[in-house]
Amino acid sequence: MNQTNKDRRRLIGLAGAGLAAGATGFRSLPAFAADEPLKLWAAGIAKVGGKDWSAMEEQAGISIAYNAKSARADEAMQKMVVGDGNKLYDAMTDNGGGMEDALASQNAIVELDVSRIPNWKNVLPTYLDGGAAANTIRYEGKVVAIPYISNADSLAYNHTVIGEDLNSWEALFDSQFKGRAAMQNDYGPTLTNTAIYLKSSGKQDIENPSDMTPAEVKGVCQFLIEHKKKGQFRTFWDGFQNGVDLLASEEVLVSSCWEPIQIVAGKKSAQDIRYGTMQEGHQTWNNVFMLTKGGMERGQEEAFYKLMNLYLDPWFGSRTLNGLGFTPQMTGVNEYIDANPKDFDDSAKATMNTRLANKQARIAVAGNSWQNVFPTHIRDYQDWWARVQSA
Repeated sequence: MNQTNKDRRRLIGLAGAGLAAGATGFRSLPAFAADEPLKLWAAGIAKVGGKDWSAMEEQAGISIAYNAKSARADEAMQKMVVGDGNKLYDAMTDNGGGMEDALASQNAIVELDVSRIPNWKNVLPTYLDGGAAANTIRYEGKVVAIPYISNADSLAYNHTVIGEDLNSWEALFDSQFKGRAAMQNDYGPTLTNTAIYLKSSGKQDIENPSDMTPAEVKGVCQFLIEHKKKGQFRTFWDGFQNGVDLLASEEVLVSSCWEPIQIVAGKKSAQDIRYGTMQEGHQTWNNVFMLTKGGMERGQEEAFYKLMNLYLDPWFGSRTLNGLGFTPQMTGVNEYIDANPKDFDDSAKATMNTRLANKQARIAVAGNSWQNVFPTHIRDYQDWWARVQSA
């Protein structure tokens, strides 16, 4: 069976699972002329430079109509493949690894011409042909996505209270943190990080934490259910602010989370909240932008390429690193920071250098596994995750 057929069958499986095909609250819109704003369906983390998109618009030289995107990959794929997403949106971000393959296989997104992006010359070498992340922006060898951020997610912990640095996922399951540990309420990162720990520690036989077999998914979820029933977890956090509040309030001392959650929680509280390097490995990921088939048909290619040029500009890379702690996807960031001291003082430069060094340390861990929001046995992931939630 070829990859296209496998992707189609898995999408049909998602529909059969009763997932919503699409209600996001937006009405269907008529086709627009190319001088209309570029309609983005994107995560808020794609924006830097202010509370709205005006700075991004000014830098890219386009107008943007922004719609906040669903946090769930399965719902987003349903929206674009069998729903009305292509009628509504010209460009979209993904929810993690594998989504670009699924969408491209169903002709929901289109092939890109990187020659129309002058800053493509800046893209990190890992994305070029033969690079370690080359396949994360390609489908059947063709570029279908542009990366704008990446990271290796880890464990945030309250160093002020704990009094030492943590370097193992074991902390999440350690009885000394009973009732004060948290994980994300999402089967993707939570099952992957748990599988990385169980595999590295030898507690379970798992071949690929990014794409587990049904038996492996069952074993990981039974492990989580056992600890949940013992009261190990304070909660499974939902959403950015919830993750921040749990750490900042000291309700939680250890939490698997995104790096911006750790950064904001540390600023909000008087606690020294750190982001560790886990010896077993991390879930590594990138987020990408894609041009929808509808966007191309509405003549929005030029606006799309202008925005992509900005995402590969050190102007964006330096600001996403400074503000949110995400990894820039282009070269030249350090040079840009040095050339713009009015935007980045010595304290900001030191913070960014520390973040980059910590990222490099996490990326270098041998047990890292790539994020996969479209695993082969996704129904098993969903079914067993429902059991974790209800335990």
